[in-house]
Amino acid sequence: MMIKRSPFARRLLSAVVLMSFAGAATVAHADQLDDVRAAKKIRVAIDLGSPPFGTTDGAMKPTGSDVETARLLAKDLGVELEIVQTTGANRIPFLQTGKADIVISSLSVTPEREKVINFSAPYAQIQAVVAGPKPIAIKSFADLAGKRVATARGTTNDRLATDGAKGAQIVRFDDDATLVTAIASGQVDIFATSPSIVNTVIGKAPALGIEIKFVMQSFPLGVGMRKGETKLQEWINAWVAKNNENGNLVKIFKRFHG
Repeated sequence: MMIKRSPFARRLLSAVVLMSFAGAATVAHADQLDDVRAAKKIRVAIDLGSPPFGTTDGAMKPTGSDVETARLLAKDLGVELEIVQTTGANRIPFLQTGKADIVISSLSVTPEREKVINFSAPYAQIQAVVAGPKPIAIKSFADLAGKRVATARGTTNDRLATDGAKGAQIVRFDDDATLVTAIASGQVDIFATSPSIVNTVIGKAPALGIEIKFVMQSFPLGVGMRKGETKLQEWINAWVAKNNENGNLVKIFKRFHG
């Protein structure tokens, strides 16, 4: 015998069925941590043009503090590390488009970035500084008015210099490696960057007499991941806490940054 249902009852039944399917899909969707373990590989976005965070050695193999941090994380997670080479400007887009599982690439924790991605607990610290030749008197953003200031495109240094040095001409390079080459070759004198990049320039061109002029801001560095990956974030936070306590992360940072 066929039971006749009112239009309202039919709509209600359809809604219940759709909700059941949606619930089943939610249960079936694995957390990214589960996906990484199942794949036995974690894809980490790292800028290899940002020494000493990420670079290549004489044998053209990846090295740097972020590279070693990623290797330690992959080892402790029990999976293979796949380095996804990126640039400062592409770190977050690579994460959002699924080209990388996480980002370990001198990624400073800022309110703007926290709106679009999640961060782990800090695994290191970084300063954003302005540097230039000793004879040039620079003590603040005001002293940059009318001057050309170089930086790496899409980085926190870029944002801070752009916002702070209103009267300056900001000259943007695609990555830190290109920025270092431009400064060392005399294309631009003043630049906004990190202390480690300043040291790299000093090592390449000591005759320029480069020094840090002032600190724009200090930031914690975090591992970047997509929003909603709670299990992955919890695991990485526990991993950071463990390796801060046992000194492994400090050893890596000191090895490359002094």
